[in-house]
This record gives sequence, C-alpha cells and structure tokens, in this order.
Amino acid sequence: MSNKVSRRQFMSYTLMGVGGFMASGMLMPMVRFAIDPVLKKSDGGDFIHTAQKVDELTEVPVRVDFTIENRKDAWYESDVSDTAWVYKKGDDVIALSPVCKHLGCTVNWGADKAHPEQFFCPCHGGRYTKDGNNVKGTPPIGPLDQFEVKVQDGFVYIGKVTANTLV
Repeated sequence: MSNKVSRRQFMSYTLMGVGGFMASGMLMPMVRFAIDPVLKKSDGGDFIHTAQKVDELTEVPVRVDFTIENRKDAWYESDVSDTAWVYKKGDDVIALSPVCKHLGCTVNWGADKAHPEQFFCPCHGGRYTKDGNNVKGTPPIGPLDQFEVKVQDGFVYIGKVTANTLV
C-alpha cells in the first residue's frame, strides 16, 4: 500500500508552510518588541544627588526636591522630579516619601496648626508622626514609605523607595 500525496494536498502543505514561514517573520519582531524591556538590565539601586548638604540638616524635616534624569519607562525616557522629607536622627539621615498611603496626596510637615510636629495630608486630614507612622484614627492605612539614603562628599543622595523600617 503506498501513500500518495495528491496535488491538492501538496499545494495545501506548501501554502501552509510558506504562510507559516511568512507569519513567523512578521511575529518575531513583535515578540521581541514586547519582551525586550523585560530582558533589559535596569539601573536599579542608583542614588540621585541632591543639593541638600548634610551639615545643614537638623531634627526638623525639610523638603528636598530632586530629579531622576533619563528615567526609562519601556522605550520612553524622561526626567522625573520627585520630593523627599529629609531630617537627621542622631547620626543617621532619614528620607521619607511625601505620598500619603490613603489616596496618594502629598503630605507636608507641620501644616496642621493643631499638630505642628506631624506630617499632615490635606486631602482627608490624615496625619503621620515624624518617623512616618500613621496616626491611629486618621485615614492613612500604613506608614509613609522611606527612601534609601547615602551621604557622600557632604551631600545627601536619595535611592529607591523601600518599606518604612522606622516603625
């Protein structure tokens, strides 16, 4: 018994093979485009130089603005401005995120006259202690995040955001 391939089957197999080859040629660049950002090595862990001198810091938090240059979001690069509340605690330099854990509003130090020694969120009256711990009975659901900090050449360098280790 012989298995002969008809002309119709031969043409069908040939067209499917050529079509599959052409489809893979179009799909491969799309697949690479989709997974390339995932495979790229990130520059995570870099510290950003700020204009804040360490010897000018006290135990009172001050607002420190800094810019992350050439921040990459997939293929898009841009400069992103950010802020931290920085102060000294003994010999340590502490930097807290100003983003409220309730709705993401920006907290300010000493903005509530009734509680001048706390961070205050104007959106819904949320309060945090100086170490970033949320005050019970106010809307925030967790403590303020903390930035990694490095001191170099007398200046404060801000790193990535981490969970608050002070509370």
